[in-house]
Amino acid sequence: MSERHEPGSFAQTTTAGGLFALVRDGIADSRSELSRLTGLAMSTVGNRVDDLLRAGYLVEAGTGASRGGRRPRSLAVASDGRVVAGIDFGARHANIALFDLARTRLATASIAIDIAREPVTVLTELHAAAVDLLATLESDDRLAGIGLAVPGPVRVPDGRVVSPSRMPGWNGVDVAELMASIAGVPARVENDANAMAVGEYIVSGRSVGDLVLVKAGSSIGTGVLAAGVLHRGFRGMAGDVSHTAVADAPPVLCSCGRLGCLDAVAGGAAIVRSLREAGVEVDDTAGVVALARDSHPLATRLLREAGARTGAVLANVVNFFNPQRLVLGGGLSAADAFTAGVRSSVYDLCLPISTDGLEIVVSEAGADGGSVGVAAIVLESLLDAAAVDVALRAT
Repeated sequence: MSERHEPGSFAQTTTAGGLFALVRDGIADSRSELSRLTGLAMSTVGNRVDDLLRAGYLVEAGTGASRGGRRPRSLAVASDGRVVAGIDFGARHANIALFDLARTRLATASIAIDIAREPVTVLTELHAAAVDLLATLESDDRLAGIGLAVPGPVRVPDGRVVSPSRMPGWNGVDVAELMASIAGVPARVENDANAMAVGEYIVSGRSVGDLVLVKAGSSIGTGVLAAGVLHRGFRGMAGDVSHTAVADAPPVLCSCGRLGCLDAVAGGAAIVRSLREAGVEVDDTAGVVALARDSHPLATRLLREAGARTGAVLANVVNFFNPQRLVLGGGLSAADAFTAGVRSSVYDLCLPISTDGLEIVVSEAGADGGSVGVAAIVLESLLDAAAVDVALRAT
């Protein structure tokens, strides 16, 4: 499980809570691996793992692969009936996924919503959908937390949605607090691109820590991970490329009031608008991608142009941040013309040393990335290593 990590990679991880976090995050699954990664003596690891087993944080789940000698007993996070919901919602739909404490996905659903309604109405509907999905499990599991990935900027540190161009009526709303009051359980909120970046990191096995994920759908945004940690920036605006001016772009008015922003000239909504102005009947981003797959010449050209403009903005991100992996997600990433345009611009405009070894890939997590990522953020808060240490000291 942890072969990608060098011995002693987690030498700073010495407490029982720290060892628990390594199991929680899928980095280690045995006493021997915990010892190898932390440099702690097997006896020390054994004592701390025993404490975690007695307190009900971990369980032994059979035996693992032998590396010579006796086969190690596998460790896993104990699932005690608590379930968290990860909800990724946009203007018209929401993806809901339920996970137990061991991060096992239990159920998924997709529902239609209208984000233009009152926030309390939308969140009440989302909570009801999560409860209905939980009921399908036909078990005694209980909802312990809800994560919400929203299509707008989320301010740090207060978690309020700020100036969301596609969320009328949501400006200044503390979404997490409102959902917690509705559901009666802790809630967390995150920008959708950030949540997708975390989800991609988890689904891809946490193998690449320096990662930029681009959500290219109706609008365009990015989530940034540095050394495996989500980088939100001073006020939570890190990765907000949607209002970056695009060189040589047409003077299209953006929702921010300026002309030629990336969102206004390369987002899925902009492509839909251009096609409609040309007399092509299309409803949304999925319709644009479908037209391109059917070799529609204008849709294909517009997608390639949008990809090239997006790539031109991302080239600055790549030159500055030097990620190992650039992940293309969202509805437009399903179009070969769009992804080809991104790749062409990035490689053309970046320094060779910045693209040496750079991986430009389509999201492995796909449409589930946001719900996976925001659920993981909730799980990390529920199963915080420091909180585990405090609880163990109190026993």
